[in-house]
Amino acid sequence: MPKMKTNKAASKRFKKTATGKLKRMKAYKSHILTKKSTKRKRNLRKATTTDATNVSNMKKILPYL
Repeated sequence: MPKMKTNKAASKRFKKTATGKLKRMKAYKSHILTKKSTKRKRNLRKATTTDATNVSNMKKILPYL
């Protein structure tokens, strides 16, 4: 049986926490920042956990995480 391949795009975007949850950074923080409020940009800096509905799919494309 050959080794399973990790999805490299996903491996760069997701990290595993100590409790086994998936951590990700929020979107909408890369460009067109002038129209966004300071509070909104500040809240986009923080990492968050991946939604439970997506975790099963993420585990398939990240088998060695």
